[in-house]
Amino acid sequence: MREQRDAFHLAIPTHDLDEAYDFYVAGLGCKLARRYDDRITLDFFGDQVVCHLSSETVAEDDVRLYPRHFGVTFREYADWQRLRALADTRKLTYFADPFRRFEGMVEEHDSFVLQDPSNNLLEFKHYADPRMMF
Repeated sequence: MREQRDAFHLAIPTHDLDEAYDFYVAGLGCKLARRYDDRITLDFFGDQVVCHLSSETVAEDDVRLYPRHFGVTFREYADWQRLRALADTRKLTYFADPFRRFEGMVEEHDSFVLQDPSNNLLEFKHYADPRMMF
């Protein structure tokens, strides 16, 4: 069984490692763990994301949130707000500006979606009721 000290691993395509580095490290503030000719490995909020160089990235006109996106659900609203402010300050590309889903329902949450240079979508959210995180 996974423990909190274990890291979830996700591999995603990128068409340009330098652009991926600029977005994830210089933009989002992720830590670069390793860099090779064909990939960069990142500490993505405590989990591992590997950006693999690939020609199979999503075309600009085919970018959709569902079913393909990933991100972080923050336990603390202040952490969600800080990341939102960082995205604004560093002028990261929003796929969906900050919004509230399921307002007035138990699963109500605030969300925003960023788009990386290879058209991968990242959703960041915070639930008003922490029981709804999973």
